[in-house]
Amino acid sequence: MAKQPQPISPMKNFFAGGFGGVCLVVAGHPLDTIKVRLQTQPKPKPGESLLYAGTLDCFKKTLAKEGVKGLYKGMAAPIIGVTPMFAVCFFGFGLGKKLQQRTPDDILTYPQLFAAGMLSGVFTTAIMAPGERIKCLLQIQASTGEVKYAGPMDCVKQLYKESGIRGIYKGTALTLMRDVPASGMYFMSYEWLKNLLTPAGKSHNELSIPSVLFAGGMAGIFNWAVAIPPDVLKSRFQTAPEGKYPNGFRDVLRELVREEGIGSLYKGFNAVMLRAFPANAACFLGFELAMKFLNWLAPNL
Repeated sequence: MAKQPQPISPMKNFFAGGFGGVCLVVAGHPLDTIKVRLQTQPKPKPGESLLYAGTLDCFKKTLAKEGVKGLYKGMAAPIIGVTPMFAVCFFGFGLGKKLQQRTPDDILTYPQLFAAGMLSGVFTTAIMAPGERIKCLLQIQASTGEVKYAGPMDCVKQLYKESGIRGIYKGTALTLMRDVPASGMYFMSYEWLKNLLTPAGKSHNELSIPSVLFAGGMAGIFNWAVAIPPDVLKSRFQTAPEGKYPNGFRDVLRELVREEGIGSLYKGFNAVMLRAFPANAACFLGFELAMKFLNWLAPNL
């Protein structure tokens, strides 16, 4: 039996999650830019080749054309958005765990951890959907060259003028379809790997840094394996002109599969997986270190 665990504190999860989110953005943003550019690149005209041949090619071209700054384009929005979002995400997971415990030292089963993770997915979608829509629109205008929005706030204003609050929340159902099962997978696989890597008789808190990095990185990969197909649909849907897909994601799915086959649902797979490992390893390491600090600072909170 592991040592008595610290009682779950959704509040501490909130602050530590926010710090984890900052670590995640800094580690993962360059590959996110590449992911969105690959997913939304225009279909080539007959006889022309694709704008980017693949992940590495997109990386080289972006570096050559825009320097390192090009890879960090649009990072202010995710830092402002991701910090509270990860705070809310880890808070939701903490709350989900706490709600299922009868006593503070109950050990939760994997399905219970999955359910707690799903709750965190519902929590984050409320913040996430508009942030994602704005991020996608800003990232693609950088690569298509027509500048419609001056920045995140301008983008919100214009969307609101065009189609009200619905314009800002376009793609929410898809964000839920992506984040609810994926968050369940994310937290459950992280806890599972932590259990796997903890030597017998030791507590989770004594895990080495490489073990935390490995568990966090792998959790990111499990998360995205579930999330990529709805993510591709969501990027398409959120960046499409008004009225292109009247029936929502069903239309996007039909068009994609008809035009480019089922494999296109895993577009940007390499870029996502390359980013998922370091970004989520950084996130969980940031989270665990912040948790240690908070438990030391306020042991009874």
